[in-house]
Amino acid sequence: MAEEMAPKYDPQAVEAGRYQTWLDEDVFKPSGDQKAKPYSIVIPPPNVTGKLHLGHAWDTTLQDMIIRQKRMQGYDVLWLPGTDHAGIATQAKVEAKLREEGVTRYDLGREKFVGKVWDWVDEYEKTIHDQWAKMGISVDYSRERFTLDEGLSKAVRKVFVDLYNEGLIYRGEYIINWDPQAQTALSDIEVIHQDDQGAFYHVKYPFVDPEQTFNGKHYIEIATTRPETMFGDTAVAVNPSDERYKALVGTEVILPLQGRHIPIIADQYVDPEFGTGMVKITPAHDPNDFQVGNRHDLERINTMNPDATMNENAGKYQGMDRFTARKAMVADLEAEGYLISTDPIVHSVGHSERTGVQVEARLSTQWFVKMKPLAEMSLANQKTEDRVNFVPERFETTWSQWMENIHDWVISRQLWWGHQIPAWYHKGTGEIYVGMEAPEDIENWEQDPDVLDTWFSSALWPFSTMGWPDTDSEDFKRYFPTSTLVTGYDIIPFWVARMIFQSLKFTGKRPFENVLIHGLMRDEQGRKMSKSLGNGVDPMDVIAKYGTDALRWFLSTGSTPGQDTRFSYEKIAAAWNFINKIWNASRFVIMNLGDIKATDQPASRDRYDLSDRWILSRLNSLIADVTRLNDNFEFGESGRLLYNFIWNDFCDWYIEMSKAVLNGDDEAAKTAKRQNLLYVLDQILRLMHPTMPFVTEKIWLSMPHNGKSLVVAKYPEYNADLADDDAEKQMSALIEVIRGVRNIRTQANAPISKQVEILIKTSSVEMKNILDGNVEFLERFLNPTTIVIGPDVKAPKLAMSAVTTDAEIFVPLAELIDLDEEIARLQKENERLTGEITRIDRKLGNANFVAKAPEAVVAEQRTKRADYVKQQEATVSRINELQANK
Repeated sequence: MAEEMAPKYDPQAVEAGRYQTWLDEDVFKPSGDQKAKPYSIVIPPPNVTGKLHLGHAWDTTLQDMIIRQKRMQGYDVLWLPGTDHAGIATQAKVEAKLREEGVTRYDLGREKFVGKVWDWVDEYEKTIHDQWAKMGISVDYSRERFTLDEGLSKAVRKVFVDLYNEGLIYRGEYIINWDPQAQTALSDIEVIHQDDQGAFYHVKYPFVDPEQTFNGKHYIEIATTRPETMFGDTAVAVNPSDERYKALVGTEVILPLQGRHIPIIADQYVDPEFGTGMVKITPAHDPNDFQVGNRHDLERINTMNPDATMNENAGKYQGMDRFTARKAMVADLEAEGYLISTDPIVHSVGHSERTGVQVEARLSTQWFVKMKPLAEMSLANQKTEDRVNFVPERFETTWSQWMENIHDWVISRQLWWGHQIPAWYHKGTGEIYVGMEAPEDIENWEQDPDVLDTWFSSALWPFSTMGWPDTDSEDFKRYFPTSTLVTGYDIIPFWVARMIFQSLKFTGKRPFENVLIHGLMRDEQGRKMSKSLGNGVDPMDVIAKYGTDALRWFLSTGSTPGQDTRFSYEKIAAAWNFINKIWNASRFVIMNLGDIKATDQPASRDRYDLSDRWILSRLNSLIADVTRLNDNFEFGESGRLLYNFIWNDFCDWYIEMSKAVLNGDDEAAKTAKRQNLLYVLDQILRLMHPTMPFVTEKIWLSMPHNGKSLVVAKYPEYNADLADDDAEKQMSALIEVIRGVRNIRTQANAPISKQVEILIKTSSVEMKNILDGNVEFLERFLNPTTIVIGPDVKAPKLAMSAVTTDAEIFVPLAELIDLDEEIARLQKENERLTGEITRIDRKLGNANFVAKAPEAVVAEQRTKRADYVKQQEATVSRINELQANK
């Protein structure tokens, strides 16, 4: 049964109810055909912290295009959906909501607080589902996963336990954000940066060696904003490439007010362009200094208590508040001759979202993953056939550089929401037990209260969602490793890298064959979208105005792989306009099909005219090119080809050329033309369906068709029998002549309704045969009084002209044109042709180009030059002729 098409394209009407119909028809599940090649994608799980943004829409559109095409090509396709518990982000959102109610998580206790978070998850998962439905993504909801699902939690515990037992997970000290008032660790998202008044204090650090000087002075100058942490200094660092300080590396200076000797070291962390290019290193009070300290095995000296008062390591300042100690130390530095100067500044400082106090970086015992062996394993795998293919390739360098310079990964978080670390401490002995289950005598043990970093569970996503650690799981055996991952370049280190090493470690296989990297979505000015700028765009707002298919077309064709793209309402409107063109063309075809039945073949070849041969050949090339480009993830280029074919070849030329036959009396010709129109439209809709699923489905169901849905219809395939280079050459020549006359009409302001005489001079027998054999097309498109074609055509004195390959066109328009203007136009054309010939001559005169370029490319340039020369000769001849007749 065919559905009726409305006279006007209305995206809301087209999309209404369609997604639910697909779900009811169960067309998104794998085919289960064991003979078919499997193809799988796991969705990058969005955080359950709120609504999806344009980045998610971009991500899911590209995945859906890949999945829909592979499904139509007969693959056994699985697209597995799911969401991420997003520990830090979600807990912060829920805590903020509770604060509005005057409640803290401590008031509720851990169990009740976690219950509140589950309520939040249920609400926002529904929102995400609604938005996925709006986007039309063809995922298998029966396999949906959540990172805190029982099965995934089991996988997380197994990975933690196995890595611990191998010595690849350990406990150690790490810098965290600390709220001195609430006396609790904070996640990064709970830290708000704001501008504070402060100062750079320039301090003398004297050399230990009484004979040593630098620039004639017995000290080096160090600038700090936090003199209260000076008693925790354990080194001064310079950049190893900084020629100014190479002689100082390895020497020692004296710590002011304290007298301890500390070394001068070289480390890449130091920016030689910032300040003096020398910085003090305080590993217990700064996260960057902590990393430097790890690399150089420096002592970590904590000078503060949990409430931010100074401790016993701060000498006489012990017991003072940190800011009181700062003032006292600055006064003493000045009194003892160490203070060089004080420069007031305004700088960005982290404050606790909870209490508003300034956050301290504090040493804390945390859990870590030892990364070096895992990184080395991942890098070695890239030299094997089981490597992960990065698209574009340059992002493999981003990944490998991060892996080559990786530090141990801190995986514990001081939160209540997430996978609680499967480690227990014996209340009596302090013994640590790590296991899949709690100790049997649980009354004697206390579980570590921390949870795992969200990325720890996300790193297992490609295989934990497939049933692992049950390696006999049918999905794991069938669909893992997955085929393609689609994600943004900003999370290559956080997620892509971790999935690769965890998969290799625990399954012995790469997690995915390809990783397609896209860029970031920016606003029309090129700025990153953010809440602070207020420049974010809600994809649901775009869909409400222009429809999902217009948004998907923009997202899939708006940039090349790996590049950022600028959101543009103008381009969204252009996408809607393109769909409207398809809609109107489809309505015309459907209304003129007569009693033609559904077909998957064009008409019999003996009934073709030139336009049939041409459009089927062009369509055939399009199928081959679009399939190849999509397989290489070059969606922008395949979109350009589809756009040009649909708008120009199909709508502007083939449909227009078909009207003469459809309005004629030859019933056999009409039947063939209808069948070819139906066939070409059917193939276009199949090619476009992965990108524009809603409108293509609506149109397809509105015309004669076989099957219940385009979702499971067969994808077009290249057919060598339809290739027709001769028809394409002839049609190209015909179109060039038609365009030439149209351009003349435009320049002379002569509307198509006004009949004109057309004279075409050609000495090419082939061109004359093409034009003589298709006079009906010329008459339909040009509205002539007469058409004269031949080698002996004489150019009228007063005429406008156009030159094409192998033909000169003259239109007598004495009453409409100015002879001097026509000569000027032809002279301008002559200049253009001279420029083209000169450009090609430079290229062909370049020995490197001729020697290194493919032979076909060089030959093409020579052919182009010959065409330009021929056109120029005709143009110059016409100029001379007109000037002689003035």
